[in-house]
Amino acid sequence: MPIVRPLEEDELEPKLLDEMQFFKGTLGVIPNSVRTMSYHPAIARAFTGLNMAVMECHGEVTAEFKRLLGYITSYVSGCRYCQAHMILASERFGCTEERLNSVWSYETSEHFTEAEKAALAFAFAAATAPNGVDDEITRKLKAHWSDPDIVEIMAVIALFGYLNRWNDSMGSTLEDLPISRGEKYLKDSTGWTVGKHG
Repeated sequence: MPIVRPLEEDELEPKLLDEMQFFKGTLGVIPNSVRTMSYHPAIARAFTGLNMAVMECHGEVTAEFKRLLGYITSYVSGCRYCQAHMILASERFGCTEERLNSVWSYETSEHFTEAEKAALAFAFAAATAPNGVDDEITRKLKAHWSDPDIVEIMAVIALFGYLNRWNDSMGSTLEDLPISRGEKYLKDSTGWTVGKHG
């Protein structure tokens, strides 16, 4: 059960609701987490703007891969809410079944390039507490990605650091569509459940 009830769409400021339509294209819904942030519209507005900026693609990091980076970050943090959301978003951005089914074991998967494995390893290390980024992880990352691409990769990881703490601490209730994707792609491979987000 959530600590704070998410506002219903008809309770949101009309202009804020318009801005938050971005999430419907990505996830099919305005997430309960963002609707909870909306008690303070400036927070919801700033978060929505940051999310849009972070997920915008300018280099070699694709929209699909950004969502997989968000998944790995959330997997490490243990946030089941964000894991389900990012598996759903990855699927909506064209991720193949093979990649969706093996992202949690990316290190040995044939469905990821060496560049992607380096970025996913960086995400895994960056989301670990204490931080696990070391010289070897950095070397592999820089061997495959430009500095602007690394900034985009890190922005995704940092964004989900915020979201993972928000959703796990607030007990955000998971919506039906992400639940269905979590059960399809994560339940058997990682033991994923809705947990506190039911």
